Amino acid sequence: MNRNELEASVLASFKGEIEAFKPGNVSVYAEGHDMTVRDFIDSAEVSSPILCQSATGLGQRVLESVKATRAAVGCNTNLGMLLLFAPIIMAAESDFCDIDGLRRNLERVLESLSQKDADQVFEAIRIASPGGLGSTESQDVNKSPDCSLKEAMELASGRDSIALQYTNNFKEIFDLGFPSIKCFDNSWNSVKWSTVSCFMMFMSSIVDSHIKRKYGEQLAEQIRRKSTVIAEKLHEASEPETELNLIKGFDEELKAEGVNPGTSADLTAASLLVYTLTGKKNL
Repeated sequence: MNRNELEASVLASFKGEIEAFKPGNVSVYAEGHDMTVRDFIDSAEVSSPILCQSATGLGQRVLESVKATRAAVGCNTNLGMLLLFAPIIMAAESDFCDIDGLRRNLERVLESLSQKDADQVFEAIRIASPGGLGSTESQDVNKSPDCSLKEAMELASGRDSIALQYTNNFKEIFDLGFPSIKCFDNSWNSVKWSTVSCFMMFMSSIVDSHIKRKYGEQLAEQIRRKSTVIAEKLHEASEPETELNLIKGFDEELKAEGVNPGTSADLTAASLLVYTLTGKKNL
């Protein structure tokens, strides 16, 4: 895939994520958490070209994207997405014929990650200040790493779904997120609503790492269970727009409690990127 096509796909995926009504997150339907839609659009526009600089490594792409985002909007809007997008983009820079080929490329990218990548990503996390991978005795993000980025992610994978993707070749993205978007786009002929469906699938299937870190496992599990009911109603709808009020009510409830299912949104955005990159190929 050439640079222009790749950058267009990346920008479209960033924007597609913000255009989907994801309860508890910022979207064109409802802002929140002291962030605006414009913040996310500006972040996408400054980071997409950086992420597609094929002459640079993963760590540098993430770090420079975080710096550009911070300069543009003054807050962390996209760290999780950057961490997920960067390896997928690097995989797409090599030739692939189908989604299996993209997945094989991705595995090679992840295996090639170095200690330098880890050092740059740790710096990016410190700049973004997300309350992200957290502080542990081994590979604390506030200190310089002494291992590769993949090894550092392995240490965090038990408590962070984004880190987990680096250890399992983005299994949740390829085996859950991508098929969800593809299935419901075929049924509804709407990538936007298929993205909402994908988000609700993640919300109902996986305890959101961001919620768990901020509020604890009990509340995170309660929200996951409630998400299951809403996801089932949405998935059963022949016309997803009929469930708009249900989605709106859940969004208002989560935001009233200050709850932001950020990890679910990041996984959804990465799934949308994979769908966008492979959409014109023979799947």
